[in-house]
Amino acid sequence: MTLHELKPTPGSTHAKKRVGRGHGSGNGKTAGAGHKGQKARSGGSLRINFEGGQTPLVKRLRKMGFTNPTRKIYTTVNVSELSRYAKGTVVTPETLLEDKVVKSIAKAGLKVLGNGELSDAITVKAHKFTGSAVAKIQAAGGQAEVL
Repeated sequence: MTLHELKPTPGSTHAKKRVGRGHGSGNGKTAGAGHKGQKARSGGSLRINFEGGQTPLVKRLRKMGFTNPTRKIYTTVNVSELSRYAKGTVVTPETLLEDKVVKSIAKAGLKVLGNGELSDAITVKAHKFTGSAVAKIQAAGGQAEVL
């Protein structure tokens, strides 16, 4: 089958309604507009967002962006920042606070990102890890534990 052989499925297309062409057409007299009223008059169509004088939805909504009220914000630490710790150290969010690696721990907790390299085997305890961070910690001989 080629493009010039394509045809619509039988019964899927309909002839255009010819309004205002007399009673025999089935759309005579009022031409399908009904009796009286704003929509029956010439030029009597409404704006697309008109809601009868009620303040339209588009005016009632906020105009800039969207803030998810249930979002989770994590304090992030890269693997490169964990390389300062000696072999066999257990690194927790509290340890990072004490050593001033992070200023504060967010409500959702600590997330370890996989940017950088790690040479010593350390145990890292955090609320979340990226896949690359876990791979790098385990490749160095350490452990990644989810709190």
